[in-house]
Amino acid sequence: MTERSHLFEEDMEWISNEPLPWERLAGSTIVVTGSTGLIGMTAIHALIHASRKRGLGLHICAVIRDPDKAERVFGDLTGAPELTLLKGTMEDLPEVPQNTEYWIHGACPTASAFMTAHPTRVIRTSLEGTTGLLEKARETATKGFVFLSSMEAFGEVREEKLLDENTLGTVNLSKVRSCYPESKRMCEMLCTSYAQEFGIPAMSVRLAQTFGPGVDYNDRRVFAMMTRNAINGEDIVLATKGTSRHPYLYTAQAVTAILTVLLKGEPGQTYNAANPATYCSIFEMGEMVAREVAGGRISVRVDENGDASRYPAPSFLKMDISKIEALGWRPQHDLVWMYKRLESWLRSEK
Repeated sequence: MTERSHLFEEDMEWISNEPLPWERLAGSTIVVTGSTGLIGMTAIHALIHASRKRGLGLHICAVIRDPDKAERVFGDLTGAPELTLLKGTMEDLPEVPQNTEYWIHGACPTASAFMTAHPTRVIRTSLEGTTGLLEKARETATKGFVFLSSMEAFGEVREEKLLDENTLGTVNLSKVRSCYPESKRMCEMLCTSYAQEFGIPAMSVRLAQTFGPGVDYNDRRVFAMMTRNAINGEDIVLATKGTSRHPYLYTAQAVTAILTVLLKGEPGQTYNAANPATYCSIFEMGEMVAREVAGGRISVRVDENGDASRYPAPSFLKMDISKIEALGWRPQHDLVWMYKRLESWLRSEK
C-alpha cells in the first residue's frame, strides 16, 4: 500500500469506527452535492467504507458537474454498486431517487478569487441549489438533511470572544467578496425555515476551514501553499499580515461532525464544528509550518504590495463547539499533527 493510499485508508477506517448510530443509515439512499470537493469526496468514500465494513447496504448518489473529474476523484469507486453519479448543477438539478432519505449538501465555490470574479454565480449556486434540494427533500421520505455552512457566516467579529451559533458579526454588503458569507447565512436560514414550515429535518454545520488527505497538490488555498513551501524549502510569502484568528478542522473529523448532525441533530438548528486547539492567525500558522514542518529551513514574510481584497476582512472567529459536543462529537489532535499528515499526503501527490 502506498503512503498516499495508507493515509486515506486510515482516515476512512477511523471514520467508520466512530461511535455513531450507524444502524439508522441501514438500507438508505444518500444524496451528496459538492461530491468532488474535498469534504464531499471524503464523505462518500467514508460512507461506502462504513457500508461495506458494517453491512449497511448504502446507496450513494453523487451530484457531479464534470464526469471526467468525478472519475479521477472516485477512482475504483466509479463503477461500485454503492455509487451512482448524477450529472447536473445546482441551477439545474438532476432527478434523484424517490426513496432518498438523507442529504449532505456541500456544493458551493470556495476559492476567494472566484468569489470576487463571479459573485452572482456564488449567490445563485448557493440559494437556488439549496432551495431546489430542500424542495426535493419535501418529495421524499427525508430523515436528515445537512447543509455545509462555513465559519465565514459569522462575518466580521472585532472582539476576541467565544462565539456560539447565534453570536454573529457584521457582513459588509458593499464588498462583492461578501457574496459568500451572506449566501451561507441565507442558506442556514432556508434550512431553519423549511424545518419549521414544512417539517423537513434540515440542519446546518458551520465548518472551520478544513484540510487533510485528499487535498490536491496544486490547491491554491493558504494551507496547501504553506505545505508546498515547506516541502520545497521556499519561504512563505503572505499577501497580508494575517491578523485574523480562527480554528481549523481535519477533513475526517469534519465528516464525523457532519454525520453526527445528520443522525443526531435537531431540525432547524446550526452547529459549529471546529478544533479549538488549532486557533491561530495565518501568520502564526506560517511560523509553525516553517518551524515544525520545514524544520526551520524557511521563514515567513509579508508582501507589502500584496492584494488583500480577495480575502475576508480581519476577524476573530473563536468558535464555541459546546452545542455539537452535546451530541457526542469531539475534535482530536492539534495543528502540527494535521500539517504533518497533509505534508505526507502532498509529498505522495508531488
